[in-house]
Amino acid sequence: MCGIVGLYLKNKKLQPKLGQMFKPMIIEMTNRGPDSAGVAIYRNPVKKGQVKFSLAHDDASYDWKKIDLGLERSLKCDATVKKIGNHCLLVTNAKEKSVVDWLKAHHPEVRIVGSGQMIEIFKEVGLPEAVYEKFHLDDARGTHAIGHTRMATESAVTTAGSHPFATGADLCLVHNGSLSNHNRLRENLKREGLEFQTENDTEVAAAYMTWKLRQGRTLREALEDGIKDLDGFYTFCIGTHDGFAVVRDPIACKHAVLAETDDWVAMATEYRAISHLPGSDDARIWEPEPQTIYTWEGHA
Repeated sequence: MCGIVGLYLKNKKLQPKLGQMFKPMIIEMTNRGPDSAGVAIYRNPVKKGQVKFSLAHDDASYDWKKIDLGLERSLKCDATVKKIGNHCLLVTNAKEKSVVDWLKAHHPEVRIVGSGQMIEIFKEVGLPEAVYEKFHLDDARGTHAIGHTRMATESAVTTAGSHPFATGADLCLVHNGSLSNHNRLRENLKREGLEFQTENDTEVAAAYMTWKLRQGRTLREALEDGIKDLDGFYTFCIGTHDGFAVVRDPIACKHAVLAETDDWVAMATEYRAISHLPGSDDARIWEPEPQTIYTWEGHA
């Protein structure tokens, strides 16, 4: 029953309005997902040699300064933190694996919810509008955003269980539907070295994509493999460094609609989430076909 929205701006002049344009899209999906909401926004690329981490903690008063100061002392690197709600953006020139290992060893209570050059992930329990405002996304500038509103059906309502789920550098996945073989896949992926924070079936889909990408598969190849290996009913929207991808299962019983103009590409679970966008009356609008991969990438 969850709601998915995605907006990719082809026209650079619209990028200062990304947050403003995206907010009504995710709010329109409130009745499909009142339990929790999340947004992956692509903006403010870091310098070459740096990595940007999205971190989360359940305590809004958590002292994030212990993270950057601890990293600088332990790894002899540069690190800065920026608190946004109960999340934090960490930018560092340390090796990504070193940072992940250090956080696990010294601050296991901190969750890594995303990493890369551009991606920032914010997610929390509560209504989409409240979550959006909590992370000050109204005025966000950026190139594209992926959002999700969740109505939990197979696991607990928690911040950790909210979407999006990270799948690799600057990659994330949101999901409407349910996977019937996620328990078996989870055990198989654990044997491959993948780790899980929740019992959420979407996290299994994300981990599957991570596993495929680590094997050297392209994103399209990973999605093609997923059509064969992921059983269930689903629509996936996958955020990438410079765009997004959409795919539905072979039966395609979960709602999805795509729309495109010269200025933007949008996807949503229902058209009402797209109808407010400028130029939507003249957009090309269609329902994505079953087991067909749609991708948009590269900024104008």
